[in-house]
Amino acid sequence: MNNFNYNLEIDELIQKLNSTKYAKILLQLPDGLKPKAELIKKELETKTNCQIFIWAGSNFGACDVPLEIDKLNFDAIIHFGHSPWEK
Repeated sequence: MNNFNYNLEIDELIQKLNSTKYAKILLQLPDGLKPKAELIKKELETKTNCQIFIWAGSNFGACDVPLEIDKLNFDAIIHFGHSPWEK
């Protein structure tokens, strides 16, 4: 995916999603990437069997995982932030 100024490792993410049985994924982005949310969503849905939902609420960093989503039964959260986490 060459439409970004950031290395979002989309190809690696697609490979990871395709190696799981995840079906319902929440995509959480910082404000600077929210304008690209639909593009990221389409790329992931096109190349995986996942249904992607975009979190429109706040995202102030890695510690800002939305707790209220536990009732929505997502299989995983894809959280893009500013600092790398261990894989």
